[in-house]
Amino acid sequence: MPNEQDARFSSRLGLILSVLGIAVGTGNIWRFPRIAASNAGDDGAGAFLFAWFIFLLIWSIPLIIAEYALGRRGRMGVIGTLAKVAGRRFGWMGAFVGFVATAIMFYYSVVAGWCMYYVTQMVASPLPISVEQSTAIWDSFQQGGLPIAFHGLAMVLCGVVVIRGISSVEKANKVLIPMLLAIVLIALVRTLTLDGSWEGVAFLFRPDWSTLSEPRVWLEALTQNAWDTGAGWGLILTYGAYMHARHGVVKNSLITGFGNNSVSIMAAIVIFGTVFATLGAEMSRSEVLNIMQTSGPAATGLTFIWMPQLFARMPFGEVLAVLFFLGLAFAAISSLISMIQLTTRLLVDLGLSRRSAVISVVTVGFVLGVPSAVNLNIFGNQDFVWGIALMISGAFIAFSVIRYGVSAFRHDAVDVAAGDWRAGRLWEVLITWAIPAQAVVLLVWWFTLSATVYAPDTWFNPFDPYSVMTIVVQWALVMGVFMFFNKRLVDRTLGPLNAGEASTAF
Repeated sequence: MPNEQDARFSSRLGLILSVLGIAVGTGNIWRFPRIAASNAGDDGAGAFLFAWFIFLLIWSIPLIIAEYALGRRGRMGVIGTLAKVAGRRFGWMGAFVGFVATAIMFYYSVVAGWCMYYVTQMVASPLPISVEQSTAIWDSFQQGGLPIAFHGLAMVLCGVVVIRGISSVEKANKVLIPMLLAIVLIALVRTLTLDGSWEGVAFLFRPDWSTLSEPRVWLEALTQNAWDTGAGWGLILTYGAYMHARHGVVKNSLITGFGNNSVSIMAAIVIFGTVFATLGAEMSRSEVLNIMQTSGPAATGLTFIWMPQLFARMPFGEVLAVLFFLGLAFAAISSLISMIQLTTRLLVDLGLSRRSAVISVVTVGFVLGVPSAVNLNIFGNQDFVWGIALMISGAFIAFSVIRYGVSAFRHDAVDVAAGDWRAGRLWEVLITWAIPAQAVVLLVWWFTLSATVYAPDTWFNPFDPYSVMTIVVQWALVMGVFMFFNKRLVDRTLGPLNAGEASTAF
């Protein structure tokens, strides 16, 4: 097995499929349709899709370009790379970016476990024919030790892939991603043949422009796009460390962004089409939408309670149910692999062997994921806190490029591969101005309205799972720890700074 500095993806296809494995996850299939429904107006969800697409262009793709370039040039994890680019005293920012992805990993593996369990449930048992039966299956699953067991199984399976190196990650994604895309396409074709499904598709795309006056819609459009694409997580940066120097970043970034969002749209068509086709004949549109928006504990209701019994109402629903949850499981596993790889690379940069690093990540990840596996309030809080933290992560990545000099970075690390498209001045403007402005304006806007309008009586309570203060306290605690240990982290990653040596060497 080559060492970490010499290891490379074997081909551009392997790199693209692996990065799509980051991007195409449960955020596309489990999270996106629910978020679209929750931010829909009376007439449709098209306005939310508009905001979501705008953020693909002005948030996600610029950051994906930056991450590919940072990884390819830096050949390290997020701590080492950001310390090289922004300066050693900002290594803590890389640590925070890495921690956000790792914190999401703790509960993301729980979702992966749910998906794996439901594959076995759809294969081994008859489909539930009512909401009551479907709820009983979910409650029975949650009340036992199975969520912990499947959470552990997901961590171990993905750890086995990562421990064998980047070639193993590439091989796994060459199987998982084509199979996932095939499953999504089969589900899409089947959905569109259902009577009434096109009403759901029309509702998905029909805009209600009045919803864009609500800051929550813009905040959720941005955080969902970050969830969708993996932009700002540091995951693409980590995989970029293993790409060949001859592979360009701009084409790869556009394929990643548009390919991922296409899967999200297809998944939303499947969900909206299925729900409207099966419930539209017996319920009004507002009642159907209420079901999609009433997500249940920790946003589980639509996918894990409603979808199984909806599949039971349609011809060949048993097969479609198995395929749906199998695709969801593949999506979860491919993304979880990338999260374990990110944290593993950080520990390898700090001096651990890959084997020791993977065992540590899997063990700690399992232990710290148990609270989310047994308590859905904790799960919901962690999804809330660290999902929004992706805006901070993206801003830190942009900051590192700005500190280096955006024009210099573009010439040194982005527009360098023969045959690649040029990022150009537009990318410089987006990184310099658009990314920081989006992070600051949306966070300040949302924090202010939460304190004055949405939750004036609870925003200051750090023990309220969805308050402003629970976010501030958790972010501040993590940032404070990494700032305190910044020098030690950077010295362990890059080596001590010798007298007279420049603080950046990118």
